[in-house]
Amino acid sequence: QVQLVESGGGLVQAGGSLRLSCAASGRIFSIITMGWYRQAPGKQRELVATIVSGGSTTYADSVKGRFTISRDNAKNTVYLQMNSLKPEDTGVYYCNVNEAYWGQGTQVTVSS
Repeated sequence: QVQLVESGGGLVQAGGSLRLSCAASGRIFSIITMGWYRQAPGKQRELVATIVSGGSTTYADSVKGRFTISRDNAKNTVYLQMNSLKPEDTGVYYCNVNEAYWGQGTQVTVSS
């Protein structure tokens, strides 16, 4: 069994910053890909950013230049630094590991 524990969500004004964290534990032989997805009310879940074990990253076009994903392999933890937040960034943010395991989600609300 794999557990993902997310933290760092909250309410912030437009232009502000938040940092999300997700720690993985349990029966994980190796973590290849770690990522963040989000789901806004009434919309489908979408990819925000991913990072592979070698450090390569991908970002949704909507967050490029504002969000930074990073990971600490020793701690099996992935981070998402979110700057210059916009109201359209509002949603539930989910951590994902190896495209197989999901966290419970953390709410991010950006007020205008």
